[in-house]
Amino acid sequence: MSTLRDQELKVTYSTTAADLDAVHARFDAALAEVRSRLGRDYPIYISQKPLRNDQPRIVDRCPMDTSLVLGRFTSATAEQAGQAIAAAAGAKRLWGSRTTWQERAAIMRKAAAIVRRRKFEIAAIMSLEAGKNRLEALGDAEESADLMDYYARQMEENHGFVRRMNALTPNESNTDVLRPFGVFVCISPFNFPMALASGMSSAALVAGNTVVFKPAQDTPWTGLCLYEVYREAGVPPDVFHFITGKGSEIGDTLWQHPQVDGIVFTGSVETGMRMFRGFSRKWVKPCLLELGGKGPAIVMDSADLDLAAEGVFKSAWGLQNQKCSACSRVYVHREVATTFIAKLIALTKAMKVGDPTERDVFYGPVINESAFHTWQKAVALAREDGAILYGGDRLDDGALAKGWYAGPTIVKAPLSSRLFTDEFFVPILPIAEIDSLDQALAESNKTDYGLTAGLFSGKEADIARFFDEAEFGVLYANRRTGATTGAWPGCQPFTGWKGSGAGGKGGCGPHYVAQFMREQSRTVVTE
Repeated sequence: MSTLRDQELKVTYSTTAADLDAVHARFDAALAEVRSRLGRDYPIYISQKPLRNDQPRIVDRCPMDTSLVLGRFTSATAEQAGQAIAAAAGAKRLWGSRTTWQERAAIMRKAAAIVRRRKFEIAAIMSLEAGKNRLEALGDAEESADLMDYYARQMEENHGFVRRMNALTPNESNTDVLRPFGVFVCISPFNFPMALASGMSSAALVAGNTVVFKPAQDTPWTGLCLYEVYREAGVPPDVFHFITGKGSEIGDTLWQHPQVDGIVFTGSVETGMRMFRGFSRKWVKPCLLELGGKGPAIVMDSADLDLAAEGVFKSAWGLQNQKCSACSRVYVHREVATTFIAKLIALTKAMKVGDPTERDVFYGPVINESAFHTWQKAVALAREDGAILYGGDRLDDGALAKGWYAGPTIVKAPLSSRLFTDEFFVPILPIAEIDSLDQALAESNKTDYGLTAGLFSGKEADIARFFDEAEFGVLYANRRTGATTGAWPGCQPFTGWKGSGAGGKGGCGPHYVAQFMREQSRTVVTE
């Protein structure tokens, strides 16, 4: 049970702990311990057995200092991936039918408690590995625990998704049951390496599926933490398997294997749509996808501009804009554009940049060299299309030269620019002036993406129209803590519309777990 002290040390994306000094002290202690473990060699785990091979290791490097090797991880072969899937397939009846939903929910509750116990260690690893500032990393770890609890509660509140139905005759009994599909492959991204991995896997597990889990190539150490949590919580050996490796070498083996019954994936549109089109062959199989976004913020002339600037600032530069929910474009009313932009630039200038494991640093490096080059291309496009109002240069003073530090870049660009439609996933923010809410909504809805969007307005009528007409699954109005970011389990379901998702029911929401199950009707007739 959560104690008052636990709540004082709880950090989310929207709120911070009451006792921040204690939070930072615990983080510093955990960081020192984690640093003592750098450079170790790690296996994959199939049926809880550590396995290695003679393939070149995945070298896990720190993005703020690329000379720092965090660890070396086994790069699984296609044969080992198939071995994990076969083991998961062999265990699906034991886990899905012979283990009660109450037992599965209890294990997820234990896992959540373990995450909370280890959250400072997990956050320290995540900060080193993903370049997250310490408060965002702690929020990621906290969300992981809350997701596990929330999905366990969904099973409990729905009584295992078993429902008595009406009867046509006096001597029949009808029951509706949701049953697990079988084996799910879970492939998670680098940007929320614990929370998204925990959400996908815990929903699949509590629903009764077995899981083969592959973390992002850039964040295998955080993924290993999740495996360790489940193992300690009592997930049986053949039910959850931990595979690290290059997507180009084992990705297709994982999702194309005939014994895989479902996929849950967060990543690029290109990869996700290739999975969606190629996965269902003999019959339709569930393919649950979250595929990015291009989150707009609309700032109207009636907005509180201080609130709007802070909300856009936090959603644009949190994790260096490497979130599918990031604020990656702004439409500001012409009457207030000059004032709003000045406030946003002032906040950005004052932002502390550096090693995100340090207490006061908000902004760190992008994840890797590829992301840095994407940022360079986006900046070049910005110079062609519009005027760079702030940034546009690599940050390489002192210790910053050791990492992938892309300067936060604010651009005034024409509405026709690709900066407003393409997802770059790097710290660049295009701004355009608009004359009306009609124009802002039309421009916001133009993209293929439909994940998150935000509005700042002092008029209730504007908010009502925004909620009715914006083609996005997650909408925020007048949110200081993040114009387009900050969804939390049980508070804001995280649902992608259009090209941002598949399934129409999002994580963090009340309908997520049911997507990992299929319906079965059971009728018994007595004489």
